[in-house]
Amino acid sequence: MTDLGENYAKAYGQKAGMGKRPALVLVDFVEAYFDPECDLYSDVEDALASALRVREAAHEAGIPIILTRVVYHPSAIDGGRFFKKARPLRFFLEGSPMGAWPSGLEPRADELIISKQYPSAFFGTSLASTLTAAGVDQVILTGLTTSGCIRASCVDSVSHGFITTVVKEACGDRHDGPHEANLFDMDAKYADVVSEKEIIAFLGTVKAKS
Repeated sequence: MTDLGENYAKAYGQKAGMGKRPALVLVDFVEAYFDPECDLYSDVEDALASALRVREAAHEAGIPIILTRVVYHPSAIDGGRFFKKARPLRFFLEGSPMGAWPSGLEPRADELIISKQYPSAFFGTSLASTLTAAGVDQVILTGLTTSGCIRASCVDSVSHGFITTVVKEACGDRHDGPHEANLFDMDAKYADVVSEKEIIAFLGTVKAKS
């Protein structure tokens, strides 16, 4: 059987590169993924710590920063088929403590918060138009989970015409298998998957240009 890397190298391997006007999106870093008593617990403290370091670099660079969360009407009428399919979404009914921001990620006054009901940060939200109006050409993705909302947001980001970058250490999932598989596939087809060190170094150049 052909080696996986060799197989994909025949068709993929292109680099998207970096943009001139990036924005940082922190996807669904909420308490549900950090509370061991919750069905969604994913042991992703390291991903949050990485994302917070990237966030600081983004603030220093003066780029737009967006935080997303999932919130449903108490009746779940706005959850549709997704809510019916995925049982843990009940933890995101409006007012649930599982939808709160985890320690260390208290939103700042200059950060935009977007509430969503589906996996992608773009679907049914104003994110794409907001970024376009701000002249953003690159979306830097961090958040949870890699195989779910990060992948969905990644595909929608590139579909909306943004250079898309996924920060490996700043994303997490409930198991290494889907985490690594989805990073591999996103890097092949939709985005550049880069290290925390690489993206922080890049953001340093953005600051220097501003």
